[in-house]
Amino acid sequence: MTVPTSGDAIAAANREALRRILASEPVLVDVRLAKDAIPQLPDRTILHAGPPIGWDRMCGPMRGAVAGAIVFEGWAPDLEAASRLAASGEIGFEPNHHYDAVGPMTGMTTRNMAVLVVENRAFGNRAFCTVNEGIGNVMRFGGNDREVIDRLKWMAAVAGPALGAAIRNRDGVPLKPLIARGLAMGDEMHMRNAACSSLILRELAGDLADTATRDLGRILRFVAGNDMFFLNVAMAMAKATVAPAHGIAHSTVVTTMARNGTDFGIRVSGTGDRWFTGPAQPAKGLLFAGFTEADANPDIGDSCITETVGLGGFAMAASPAVVGFIGAGTLADAIGYTRSMREITLGTNTDWALPTLDMAGVPTAIDIRKVLATGLLPVINTAIANRLPGRGQIGAGVVHPPLACFEQALVAFADMNGAN
Repeated sequence: MTVPTSGDAIAAANREALRRILASEPVLVDVRLAKDAIPQLPDRTILHAGPPIGWDRMCGPMRGAVAGAIVFEGWAPDLEAASRLAASGEIGFEPNHHYDAVGPMTGMTTRNMAVLVVENRAFGNRAFCTVNEGIGNVMRFGGNDREVIDRLKWMAAVAGPALGAAIRNRDGVPLKPLIARGLAMGDEMHMRNAACSSLILRELAGDLADTATRDLGRILRFVAGNDMFFLNVAMAMAKATVAPAHGIAHSTVVTTMARNGTDFGIRVSGTGDRWFTGPAQPAKGLLFAGFTEADANPDIGDSCITETVGLGGFAMAASPAVVGFIGAGTLADAIGYTRSMREITLGTNTDWALPTLDMAGVPTAIDIRKVLATGLLPVINTAIANRLPGRGQIGAGVVHPPLACFEQALVAFADMNGAN
C-alpha cells in the first residue's frame, strides 16, 4: 500500500527545488560542435523543440527545418530526398530536452551544428543551445535553402570555434550578473535581448580579437547585427539553472515547458521525465503588415524555458519596449502580468530585480498546484511563425500553455504519491 505524501513533504521538496534554482551559478563556458559537447547524441538523429513528435504530425516549419538539417548533415543530397528520408523512419527524432539541450522555434540540433555550452558551477551540470542564426531566412523558422545551409556551415567551422576560443580565453562569462544588468536596461530575455546581446559582445570582443584566426570582422558584424543573439544564451542558461531542480521526489515545480508547433508539453520535478501535453495554442498579439491569423503557426519552440526561471513573460515588467512589440497593452499591463505570476510561483529571485516593481525579484518556480488553484496560466512572450516553412516570423505576442497539461500533471503526481 502506498502511503500518501504529506503536505509537509511536498513543501520541503518544493523549498529544495526553489533553493537549487536560486543557488545556481550559470556560466557560458564554450561553443563546440554538438557531437563533442553532447557525445551521447546519436548519429542520424535530429533533436527538435517541444515534446516528442514524429514526422507525420510535424507542422510546416518543423518539416522544413528537418529537411534542411538532413541536407546540412549530408544524409541526403537535396530537400526532396531529405523529406523522403525523414518520412522513411530511418532518421531518429527526439526532444532537445532529453539531452539537456534547448532550441528556439523549430529547435533543430544535429551533431555537426555549433552549440553554446553553459555550465552551472554550483551543481556541475551543463546545458546546450545552438548559436542564434540571426534574423530573416533561418532554420529556426523552417528555412532550408543554400543560404541557410551555408550560414550554418560557417557557424560550425568558423564563428563557433572563434567564439568558443574567446570564451575559454577568459574562463567563461558569468551570466547571472549580466542578465541582472540586462533587466535594468529593458530586456526580459525572451522577446527582447538587445541589451544583453550588446553586453555579451562587449564581454567577448577583446578576446575574439586575440583568438580569432579568420573572419573577425564578419563574426563581429554577425553578433552585433542580431539583437536576438543572446536569446540562445539565455535559453541554455535557463536550462542549466532549472535542471538541478528536476527529479526531486514530491516536488510540484515545473521544470520544463516546450512546444513543437503541434503540442505544448510540460515536465514536473516530482514526476520524472514524463511529458504532459495539450494542443499548442496560437499566440495573441501583433502581426506584421500583410499577415492574418490564418498565416500563423501554433506556438513553437523551447524558448519558454526562460519563463521557468522567472524571465520572459514573468519579467515583462522590466521591458517597456517589448510591450508594444508583442501587443501586450501598456506598461501597466506588463507590470500586471508580472505581479500575477507571483500567485503561481514559490518565490522570487532577488538577483534579478525589476526597477518598475521597486527592485522586487522576478517570480520564480511555477507550482502546478497554484496554477490549478488560481486558474492562472503561465504567461509566455513569443514570436509568431508563418505556418509555411521558411517564411519566417510574422509577428509577436503572448501565449499560455493549455490547462490540460497541468491537470494531467497533478493527476499523475497524485497517483505517484498515494493521493486519492
